[in-house]
Amino acid sequence: MTLPVSVDFREEAAEFYAFLKTLTAEDWQAPTLFMDWTPWDVLAHLHYFDEVSLHSAEGEEAFASRRKVLMDAVGEGVSTTQLQREALGHLDGPALLEAWKQTCDELSAKLGACSPKSRLPWFGPDMGASMFTTARYMETWAHAQEIYDLKKVKRKHTDRVRNIVAIGARTFGWTFVNRGLEPPGPVPHLVLTSPSGEVWSYNEPSDEERIEGTAVDFCFTVTQVRNVRDTDLVVTGEVANQWMKVAQCFAGAPVDPPEPGYRVGA
Repeated sequence: MTLPVSVDFREEAAEFYAFLKTLTAEDWQAPTLFMDWTPWDVLAHLHYFDEVSLHSAEGEEAFASRRKVLMDAVGEGVSTTQLQREALGHLDGPALLEAWKQTCDELSAKLGACSPKSRLPWFGPDMGASMFTTARYMETWAHAQEIYDLKKVKRKHTDRVRNIVAIGARTFGWTFVNRGLEPPGPVPHLVLTSPSGEVWSYNEPSDEERIEGTAVDFCFTVTQVRNVRDTDLVVTGEVANQWMKVAQCFAGAPVDPPEPGYRVGA
């Protein structure tokens, strides 16, 4: 049985690939509003960690060598951006695009063939195959938005974003713990409208602590693609407001969202 999220991952990558095929040589080197990364940098980041993920899908022994290389480099003060440029700098944008698509397709197939109960090694705790695949989907979706914003193209979203909504809902407590804080209260009620018009509801119903709006705006907020104030989410309650100000569904050290008005899209 194929993991359903692996199909979503493959389809998201295919749409992104088709969009990236429209970029000009100048576009590939234009800075985005995410850390001044160019589209080349964005895709190099995705490709590099898709390759690392392939090693993870092959097991601990295959992954250990890649993990050691990266951790040793970071320990010596080398950024992952530098590593990506050293590994892939010989490729121009179109060549990198083809290399990424091939690796991404291979990864989605390999992850799709994993047992739902299998565990995959990573830089922190091991992850279940479904969550691991969802994380790769989320990374691809979120980083793609940087390039859509650069080109001022309004993106057509699908109900595949439910994968990110699920991560966002599950990482309420972790958002605060990651910042050395106690969660300020029970997780708020989410009432979100999907791109297809379905209403998705999460957590215990509440009128006092509630977040309502589109699923895409919620995904923008928890992936820090947008500041919550640049979305149309209706956020009710002190706990809900505290969460949306710093929501972070991705792993790593605490990161603050962009300032209001900085990343607003097409």
